[in-house]
This record gives sequence, structure tokens and C-alpha cells, in this order.
Amino acid sequence: MRSKHLSLVILCVTLFFSCAAKSVSAHKNLTALNTVSEKITAHPRLLLKQGEEQKIKALIQKNPSMLLVHQAIINDADEILTKSPSERVLKGKRLLAVSNEAFKRIYFLSYAYRMTSDVKYASRAEKELVAVCDFQDWNPSHFLDVAGMTMAVAIGYDWLFDTLSETTREKVRKAIIDKAFTPAGNEKYTSFYTSSNNWNQVCNAGLVLGALAIYDEEPEISKGIIEKSVQSIPLAMKSYGPGGAYPEGYSYWGYGTGFQVTMMAALESALGTDYKLSEDKGFMHSPYYMLMMLAPSGLCYNFGDSGSKPPFQPAMFWFSAKLNDASILFHEQKTLSKMAKGDNGGMLPNVLIFSKDAKFETTKVPNINFYSSQGAKPIFIYRSGWNDKNDAYLGVVGGRANASHGHMDAGSFVYEKNGVRWALELGLQSYITLESKGVDLWNNKQEGQRWDIFRLGNTGHSTLTINGEKHLVAGEVKMINTFQTTDNKGAELDLSPIFSNSVQQVIRKVYLDGKNDLHVNDKIKTNEKSANIAWQMVAPKEAKILGDNQIELTKDGQKMILTVESPASVTMKIWSNEPLNTYDQDNPGTLRVGFETTILPNSETELAIKLSSQN
Repeated sequence: MRSKHLSLVILCVTLFFSCAAKSVSAHKNLTALNTVSEKITAHPRLLLKQGEEQKIKALIQKNPSMLLVHQAIINDADEILTKSPSERVLKGKRLLAVSNEAFKRIYFLSYAYRMTSDVKYASRAEKELVAVCDFQDWNPSHFLDVAGMTMAVAIGYDWLFDTLSETTREKVRKAIIDKAFTPAGNEKYTSFYTSSNNWNQVCNAGLVLGALAIYDEEPEISKGIIEKSVQSIPLAMKSYGPGGAYPEGYSYWGYGTGFQVTMMAALESALGTDYKLSEDKGFMHSPYYMLMMLAPSGLCYNFGDSGSKPPFQPAMFWFSAKLNDASILFHEQKTLSKMAKGDNGGMLPNVLIFSKDAKFETTKVPNINFYSSQGAKPIFIYRSGWNDKNDAYLGVVGGRANASHGHMDAGSFVYEKNGVRWALELGLQSYITLESKGVDLWNNKQEGQRWDIFRLGNTGHSTLTINGEKHLVAGEVKMINTFQTTDNKGAELDLSPIFSNSVQQVIRKVYLDGKNDLHVNDKIKTNEKSANIAWQMVAPKEAKILGDNQIELTKDGQKMILTVESPASVTMKIWSNEPLNTYDQDNPGTLRVGFETTILPNSETELAIKLSSQN
């Protein structure tokens, strides 16, 4: 029965790889894969090889920040000792919360054992391994759950190999094959192989670590898994091109990129190569995008499905070491100085692993103020400085609404000055709050319910609405110009594709002047019909209309005046951000300011708006 089952898995993997090879182009820098090296490193081979614990011990002795990281992991591991093993409990359609918790437990406990040699950590990790491997499955219908669990048990199996009983080893190997590799050969679950989003990165990474972990005992299956994933993952890497901007935003960069660099580091440690994946220029430029995505206020630029509070990004330590650039860690080092037990992600050990061979000890102030990239989510960012929360900040985006985790936010912007974020993104609404109420969240077609959600539709963003209509979801807004002079710092975007049902052309320019005051200029050409325009900006809650063309904004003792400089005839508006639907999330402390106007048929009008300091 075991032999028959194994043959079926091999057949599924072989057939799928044959199909995938026809549809997936190999990465331009990727060496042709004929075989995985038979000289795979002995256990432990994933990320931290035998004896490399000494490098981490040396690191934490000389670097106080790294000592804080180490101690946070040990403290968490001690707390995990008192908890019962994980149980298979779905939250909605996901097992992801359980997978994430199991990953953190097994990784932290395994790290604690390797650094202290205290068997209590290995013993508790083995209990966790047995518990999750006894689950009926790892929820393959949401394959991210499988990926996280596979990576978890792979690290535990590899790092604790000599301490595990043979019964547990066999159980883990069987679980990886039955619960990960078998569904990975079923087209019902594996659209991620041909996708370009974070699913590709996370799912392939989990499978690769699983294959590397059990390669000795299951070489043929493992070889097929590794080959297939290394051929597939360049599809996701293309989304970083050309300049490193990750189209799914700040939070998902950490998720997708975090798994991918873990996979690449594991390939290097186990096989001595990452198959030139780290030579991808767009991917390797992405840490500079992430540097600029964090504003002087400490909030991130949270376009799309991203929260505004920046999560810690262990992947930045991989890039910093690879590129030998200490400035990449400018933000993360500040987080390290506040490192504490219980509030850190499951990949925290990566910080120490990626830093163990770094050639520098202290960070540097980044030497950039402008960032722009085309690609799937065109973006421009300006930051006036790095050491003062009062520095000015501007971010502007284009792109398509129907992209992965996209919103109807093309042409929207965030703006900070004098320590206040004056133009806001409402950002992510928790998926479970919507799915639990039956909302068809993932239908991103033009008439999909996704666009009725206030935070996701165009009326919930700092952009235009014409004739009360939703943006065209397939319309791709491109950045046609950028400006990097003292008196003109910003970008120009062609918004016409999202309004082609209503007007001929919309060109938006968003920029800061020499005083870092904000300007938004919209040139609109109508067709044979008039156009009703709603111009809006999501802003802090305190606002009042001053007259026919001005609104005063107040926040934290600071004041800004929004002035409509043209056209002459507008109706100033302040809109509430109260939920429109029973499933909409509250948006406390925010509102929308702007105006409405009508543009006559067959005419061209420029809307010119300025937001200026009053302090």
C-alpha cells in the first residue's frame, strides 16, 4: 500500500511538472535544472548548519540588539513550554492561524534547543510535531495553511533530527508526503504554481523546505518538488520589477518576501546554491522600496490590503547581508531596541541567522529621498529627511483595482507634514469580518461585491469619482512622469483608463512645492456628455468649511488649509466615513474633505487644489 501510494505521488508530481514546464518560462538568470545535488548537506541543513550556533553566540555577545532578539526567542520558547499542543481548529475557511502558531512554536523551540542544548525544548517541540502531523490534513483548499505547516515541521525535523524518535521521524515524513506533497500534485489546489502573488512565494517556499528536510529518505519526490518550485517562483519575482515595488503593499511584502528569502537561504545552506534567484534585479532592489514605504510618522504607506502599523520585517536582514548595506536596516534596528517577549512574528530567528555573517555592526542613515517604480503598481515616494518626525512625506500610486489585494485607489496619495498624516489611507479591513457576514470579498470583477466595501471602493480613497460611478477595475493607471526638483517633487499619472466610460481623459499631477505644501492638479477632458466630479481626500476628523473654496484641517495643534484654486464654481464638502453597509468597519478619527463640481460637455478643465501649512 505504501509503495502504491508513493508511486501515485511521484506520478502526480511528474505530470504536474511536465505541464508546468510548458506554461512557465524559466527565469532569465536561472541555471537549467537537471537534478538536485546528491551531495546535500547533512542534518541540520536548513538555514543554520551544524556548528553555526557558535556564530550566533558570538554575534549576541558583541551586539546588544541581537542579544535582545535572542532573549525574546528564549522567553517565548519558555512560555510555549506551558501550552498544550496545537489543535486543528479552522477560523472561517482557514487553518492559517494554527499553522502560524505551530510554525512559531516549532521554530522557537528548535532554536532554543540548538542554542542551549536543553532537552526540554526539543521534547516540547516533538510533542508539537506529533500533534500537527496527526491532523487529518493541513487544509489544502487554502494552501497557505499547508505551506506554513510544512515549513514548520521541516525545520523541526531537520534541526531536531538526532533527538527525535524514529516513530516521530516517520510520522513527519509521512505527513509531509500525505498532507503537502500529495495535494501539491492536485490541480484543484495548486493555482499558486502559475500565479504571480504571495501565494506563489509562500506555497513554494513551504514545499521546498519540506523537500530539503526529507530528501535523504525521499529523494525522487523531493527532487521533483524542488525543481517545480524553482521553475515557478520567478513568476512571483517578476512582480517586483522593474524597480523593486511590491504591488501587494507593505504587509504582503513581508509575508511573501519573508517566505521566499527563507527558501533561498535554505537552498543555499542545504545545496550550496539558490539557482541564481538572488540575481533578480527587481527583487534585490525591493528593500529600498520598503525603506521608503515607512513614513516619518512611523506609519507605513498602507495602500491596498495593508494596515498602517508597520510589522517587523526579518527579511530586511537577509537583503542587508546580501547587499552589504547597513542602511537597509534603518527602521528594523529601531524595532530591535524595543524587542520584547510575545509580540514578534514567527520568523524572528531569521534575524540572527541572516545576520551571523554580516560584515557590519551598525546601521547607517539611508542616502535616498526619492523613490519611483513602474510595474504592476506604479508608485512615487518622496521623503524630505530621516531623523525628524516632522519631515515631509508624499506617496502616490497607480495600477489596477483588480490586481491581487488591490483597491480602487489609483491616483490616491498619502501626505505628511509637521508630524501629521493629513492625507490618509484607511487600508485593510480584516477578511474574517467580511467573510463571516457572507461578503463575496474575492470577486474582483467590475460588478463584484468587493467594490461595495467602503475601504476598498473609490469613495473610500483620496481620488476622483466621476458621475457617481466605480472605477473600471481593469483600467491600468500608469505613471507618465516624475519630478525631483526642490520646488516640484511628485508624479503625474494618466487616470483615463479608469474613467473611460465617462470622460475622454484625466491626467493627475500630485506634487510638493518648495515649502513642502501639497498640490493636486487634475486635467479633465469631457466627451459629448457633462461630467459630475467628486474630488476627495481622506483626512483626520477635525475639519470645517471656511468659505466658497476652503476647508480648514486641524490635528495635534497643527492646521492646514485646503484651497480650491480652480475652477471658480465648486461646492465644498465634508463627508462622513461612517459605515455604509452592515459589514463595513468603523473608521474612527477620519473623514473626507473635498468638493463637487460639474464640467460641461466637450470641454477641458483643470482642477487645482493646494493644501498649505498655517503654522
